[in-house]
Amino acid sequence: MKKFRKVLDGLTTSSPGGTIGSPSCGSAAGTPTSAPTPKDIDIQETLVAENFQLCKTVRHGFPYQPTALAFDPVQKILAIGSRTGGVRILGRPGVDCYCQHESGAAVLQLQFLINEGALVSACADDTLHLWNLRQRRPAVLHSLKFNRERITFCHLPFQSKWLYVGTERGNTHIVNIESFVLSGYVIMWNKAIELSTKTHPGPVVHLSDSPKDEGKLLIGFESGTIVQWDLRGKKADFRIYYDEAIHSVSWHHEGKQFMCSHSDGSLTLWNLRNTTKPFQVTFPHGKIQKDGRKESCKPILKVEYKTSRNSEPFVVFSGGLSYDKAGRRPTLTIMHGKAITVLEMDYPIVEFMVLCDTPYNNEVQEPYAVVVLLEKDLIVVDLTQSNFPVFENPYPMDVHESPVTCTAYFADCPPDIIPILYSIGAKHKKTGYSQKEWPISGGTWTLGSHTYPEIIITGHADGSIKFWDASAITLQMLYKLKTSKVFEKPKPGEGRAADLVEEDPFAVQMVSWCPQSRIFCVVGISAHIILYRFSKYDANTQIVSLDVRLQCESDDVITPSENENNPCFPEPGSHSPQPHHQYPASPSSGTPEGNKDSIPCLKVKDRVVRVPPGYQAELVIQLLWVDGEPPQQITTLDINSAYGLLAFGNCSGLVVVDYLQKTILLCMSTLDLYGAADPYQRLTRSPRRNRQSTSGLTELSDNQQSIDMERSKSPTSESRENSFSRSRSSSVSSIDRDTKEAITTLQFGESYGRKTDALPTPCLWVGTSLGVVVVIPMSVPTEQEERMEEPVTIGPSGVVLLLKGSVLRFGFLDCMGVLIQSPHEVWRDLNAPEDPDRPRRRKLINFSPSSSQDTCGEGHLAVVCSERQAKVLLMPSQSCLFVHNITESSFVLRADVVSVCNSVCLACFCANGHIMTLSLPSLRPLVNVNYLPLTDMRIARTFCFTNGGQALYLSSPTEIQRITYSQEMCDNLQEMLGELFTPIETPEAQNRGFLKGFFGGNAHTFDREELFGEAAAGKASRSLAQHIPGQGGVEGMKVAASGVVGDLARARVALDERGQRLGELEDRTALMMTSAETFSKHAHELMLKCKDKKWYQF
Repeated sequence: MKKFRKVLDGLTTSSPGGTIGSPSCGSAAGTPTSAPTPKDIDIQETLVAENFQLCKTVRHGFPYQPTALAFDPVQKILAIGSRTGGVRILGRPGVDCYCQHESGAAVLQLQFLINEGALVSACADDTLHLWNLRQRRPAVLHSLKFNRERITFCHLPFQSKWLYVGTERGNTHIVNIESFVLSGYVIMWNKAIELSTKTHPGPVVHLSDSPKDEGKLLIGFESGTIVQWDLRGKKADFRIYYDEAIHSVSWHHEGKQFMCSHSDGSLTLWNLRNTTKPFQVTFPHGKIQKDGRKESCKPILKVEYKTSRNSEPFVVFSGGLSYDKAGRRPTLTIMHGKAITVLEMDYPIVEFMVLCDTPYNNEVQEPYAVVVLLEKDLIVVDLTQSNFPVFENPYPMDVHESPVTCTAYFADCPPDIIPILYSIGAKHKKTGYSQKEWPISGGTWTLGSHTYPEIIITGHADGSIKFWDASAITLQMLYKLKTSKVFEKPKPGEGRAADLVEEDPFAVQMVSWCPQSRIFCVVGISAHIILYRFSKYDANTQIVSLDVRLQCESDDVITPSENENNPCFPEPGSHSPQPHHQYPASPSSGTPEGNKDSIPCLKVKDRVVRVPPGYQAELVIQLLWVDGEPPQQITTLDINSAYGLLAFGNCSGLVVVDYLQKTILLCMSTLDLYGAADPYQRLTRSPRRNRQSTSGLTELSDNQQSIDMERSKSPTSESRENSFSRSRSSSVSSIDRDTKEAITTLQFGESYGRKTDALPTPCLWVGTSLGVVVVIPMSVPTEQEERMEEPVTIGPSGVVLLLKGSVLRFGFLDCMGVLIQSPHEVWRDLNAPEDPDRPRRRKLINFSPSSSQDTCGEGHLAVVCSERQAKVLLMPSQSCLFVHNITESSFVLRADVVSVCNSVCLACFCANGHIMTLSLPSLRPLVNVNYLPLTDMRIARTFCFTNGGQALYLSSPTEIQRITYSQEMCDNLQEMLGELFTPIETPEAQNRGFLKGFFGGNAHTFDREELFGEAAAGKASRSLAQHIPGQGGVEGMKVAASGVVGDLARARVALDERGQRLGELEDRTALMMTSAETFSKHAHELMLKCKDKKWYQF
């Protein structure tokens, strides 16, 4: 707790942070304000460093660049490995966990310890890791780094603690899962093959134990060699030398047959009775050609051979199509009896797995689904229905359906908005899914107590917008909006959009949403803005289109000695009225394309269209081409539903639109906003040739409705988003750099446009790329009838203050330090049937003459943050109370005034990866963590803060990463996350029967410990692999202890069962003895009876 008291008596413009007077406000600088000014600020700040902690909460979307797949058939959880070392573990909706290997090496293979709450990962850096899943945040318990050999394949038999590891050299090593050390038992490649074989068999591509006998290990080598190794006898039972490379092997559950997939698109079936040649060879997709030869086919990368009790076996494989079918999509083939079903996929298949009821490989498998991991999607196919429908995926795997171009995050939405959006969006859901429940149903998850309505909005390259329900750390799509439907489709070859961006003319650059009024604005890359209103009813509507010709008055900035040397880089000139410039023709101006003028990039539909319930377009604003140059991209936008105004800007200037009256109120260059109070002495240049005289600058007056100043545009200016390398030192007294001043941030709100104002009025705060802040006062009628008829008037203003670097964000606090909410309109459905008793009237919040009177003597604090600096001003006096230089070596990418822990702070994300928070109003540093190195523009483009101490960014092109900087949320995170492991009794093995067990080999007597343990096999060479203890953590220790307790309990149960069985055996033995005695007695009586009889008397 700290009190900040600042006496304002006698404060002048020379106070710290030197504010700049505003002569154009209508009163000279230094004139006493007529509005009462608070004599002191007494704000109790409650936030301290202990309120903040940074941690990742949850990751949504599809795992980027997936490489591996695993499934636990008892726990029913799925694991996906990625090329960057990530592991996603998925269960029922809500059970979604992301882990990351510290090395960042690609995950080659994943193996669950079935029903044990653990996972083994094999990575491309030849390291094995054991993950403990019995905690909400999995951690590595052990790692084993191979030094001399490269890992190619791993196999862990069910209920075994010995992991088989195949290597590139063709050797097979054995690892103890409990201690994570190598056994001395090694199957060397030269022992596995015959001595007479002259060539190396290649890397190990398959390992599996025989379903009939666990003491037999099947080893598949890439070259086509297959060896069944007798682990007890340490010799090969048989060797197969096939002339086609092997990709995968799959056993029949009886252990008498296995199937191989090959590089020539063939499947071979082998019978253990005769291994000299395959029992069957098939080319599932290879047709016989006219000359009698088979078609050449692509490799079958994987095959699974699964038996079913009540039907023919399933053979599922990927690949194998003939080469001559160019352009065919990747396929998964399901062979069931004589029926062959080919499922075409949208993306290449990375891996697939057939899900079966039993974890035992020697039982009838009963497959019920196939999980198919594609490069950019995850689908699950239902095998229990003959048409093989897919299950509806409950996870948000389609975030990247079209590349994400922008994000917005709202953590304090009105509670009714989510159900309404969901009900509208549900009407457009796809159909034809399997009716069965999603089969990946493991883990447990409950709705935590710390939940509130949250919405994430994503904008996409194809112009689509998606609204997601992000409450309680889950993500579910609510509603999808296609902005491209507003426009006519560009005709191929002559599309006007193609001049600006050929591929994605509708790509979304930014969005602005007012959840209370449900008004939604989209800014597109073709310099267009679409304003949407929400309605629960469909409607026939004609979209209003406004075209804006936005230019800026530009003089080339050049010193006299450089006269005429640099005509291509214009610079905003002095404020004095100047005629237009006619720039030299661009190279393309001789062509018809180069002569474009006063046309927009896209064509809006000009007919009445039927629009469904949901968001309905009302207004489209487009910037026009000027003198053969396309319009500059829009850099910032703000909308205010109470005022009915929309403002946007770019590097040419500022536009304010009245969207209720559909008129342009203001359209002027950045320079013209300053009036005579330009803070920079701009260097002028000698007069230019070929000037054309046009109308000069019209002086702003308080009662002027609209000023449409057309200024000449720079042909070579660059949007501020396009480069991080631009110079950011803007605190110089004169500008001699080739740069243009862009509008970088805008904010509507109740404020004071002039120092002399006694009452707050609607204002627009404007920030520029040169660190200048301007406040523009407005007069907005409050009565509904007046608002639709009377014009909104815009008054003149001047520069309020200067900051270092581009201005990024404004925020307003009252004199108690509480965040002031922007005025807004309460949502009303304009398409709803009219009710004579209850006419639809505008209901405005935080905006009325009465509310202004209440705050008459209060004033307010304005928080301004730029790329380098933050300042807090007292309004209306414009005195700077606090200043903080955020960074010197880097620059702020994103800043927001957010509420956290019942208070407010300024949160900043810097280009050097630092996330920091500053207290308000004193700008005291609270936390500064080097969290996220800025690796690419995607993070900068998508990073956003929201209330409640949360933030998000796109961690990859397909994934959204949510983080928290609140200690309270970090503490509650454990409660919010799902449990990956749930105690489930392992299913009992089926009764095999006496004869089957006797003649089929007694697999259960095989003791691996006896063979692979240190006593029998000795120690492995220390140089072969290095054991690295993991960071399992205290929770891991607890879980391990509870696991031991569980093991003891299981052992006790097993002993009890054994005792019970022994008791039953004793009873049966006693019964047999009694029976034997009775038999003996009867036999003796019969012998006495017949003793004296002759043989012929019988």
